[in-house]
Amino acid sequence: MANLIQRPIIIKAAGHEHKEIAEYVGRLNSATEAVSIAHMRSPSGWSEPGQTPEFDEYTLVLCGVLRVETRTGTSDVKAGQAIIVSRGEWVRYSTPEPEGAEYVAVCTPAFSPELIRRDDSRTVAELNTRS
Repeated sequence: MANLIQRPIIIKAAGHEHKEIAEYVGRLNSATEAVSIAHMRSPSGWSEPGQTPEFDEYTLVLCGVLRVETRTGTSDVKAGQAIIVSRGEWVRYSTPEPEGAEYVAVCTPAFSPELIRRDDSRTVAELNTRS
């Protein structure tokens, strides 16, 4: 049976500056544990603490630039581009450009605060020195 999602649920985002997360499919809005689909709107200057999530995240940038930092490098993902971050990989997201960013994030399994595993805002260099 098809399940029409009438509207998203708005979730408060972690990080500096206000970011809007509109979850269409996921644990909160549709009681879906296998996958979450959310539309994100991040202003210029937004950033969040690093994290090592227990889910794969697929991100498609609709407009603006999303900066994605990992232990192996930094990618500026532009409109029309996508990026995949695998579960267990340390990552930090931000929107440093003046226009901010608008993007769709798909997580498998679905996003939940228990699966995000945020760090204490350590830098990539500090994380790389842990052996």
